[in-house]
Amino acid sequence: MSSAAPQRLPFWALLLDQSAAESQARLIQAGTYSLREREKPWVARQPALYERGYSLRPRYVPGWTPSWEGTNRHALYCEDSISPLDGQTSNVMDATRRKDGKLVVIKTTRLQWELDIARYVTSLQDPQNHCVPVIDVFRDSLVPGTVLMVMPYLRPFNNPPMEKLGELFAFIDQTLEGLSFLHRHRIAHRDICPLNVMMDAHPLYPGGHHPVRLGSSPDALYEVKALSRTTHPVQYYYIDFDCASFFKEEESPMVLGDVGQYNKVPELSETVPYNAFKVDIFSLGNLYFEEFTEVYQHLGFLDPIVSNMRQQDPTARPQIDDVIDQWKTLRAAGETKSSRNLIRKNETSVSRIVDGMSNAVMTGLLHVVDRFVYS
Repeated sequence: MSSAAPQRLPFWALLLDQSAAESQARLIQAGTYSLREREKPWVARQPALYERGYSLRPRYVPGWTPSWEGTNRHALYCEDSISPLDGQTSNVMDATRRKDGKLVVIKTTRLQWELDIARYVTSLQDPQNHCVPVIDVFRDSLVPGTVLMVMPYLRPFNNPPMEKLGELFAFIDQTLEGLSFLHRHRIAHRDICPLNVMMDAHPLYPGGHHPVRLGSSPDALYEVKALSRTTHPVQYYYIDFDCASFFKEEESPMVLGDVGQYNKVPELSETVPYNAFKVDIFSLGNLYFEEFTEVYQHLGFLDPIVSNMRQQDPTARPQIDDVIDQWKTLRAAGETKSSRNLIRKNETSVSRIVDGMSNAVMTGLLHVVDRFVYS
């Protein structure tokens, strides 16, 4: 085993004994860190993307040689060992814009309406616009008829979890005004769900984080901790307009199709027309229900608005402006509680103290334990 590893690496990033080296060799032989099939198209795109001004991570450069080869480095802590998560779609990849180092995502699409709607909302300058902006669009060098859309890199809205009631208020404020913006411009999203609401987390991670291994530093060596959303507010965005519909003035919003990731919208049908805007109302209300009122204690004050939005009869659901009026009343009544902690329903004050102590201890032991887990 060579000792050619870079100097000043933390001890947990090194293979400190023969047993660890043999364990890593078995993982490498099993293909644990090899390129996945869904990654290989991005390797083929890399040269054209570089010419366009975007750098992919080192593992996607043609001819990539793993950085841990010939060293005593632990592959787990080498950035180029990190592949997309299981379940992550193959049509999206993180990248860095070369001119300023900005982290972006690149998405492939063959859907003209998705591109048209994304470009249209990007062109609208409005403080209530909470749609992810499109930075760049160009033809795919690999697949004819496909285009690549470049957008800012965003993080799941619930990672890390919110801590204060006021942070939830800000989330509801922004998601409601963002939906109002869409409906005002005659656009129904039709696929509002937790995966399609994201945040710009730069205020929480001023030093950045890895785009795939979200709890790690960009170089994958260290654990990163988020700052508070209360003192470092974030912006939330709707993404993915591949199911969206744009309606001309006076055009009926009645549509067909069992589309979207929420299968709980009761009226979805391939044969019976339904109102696309009312689907958005239900879906956003269901997001509030499943992600918050069902998860956290003392959120009963949200029940009236959530129940109103989730009515089974679409004709009984309110328009978005009526939802906002209802929310303003509820919000005003709860404003004095905004500094309260969000407490999970399965959590007690004792468990919070124990978890806090455990987390502090485990942070110190994490990398030591990891050596045994992977050995």
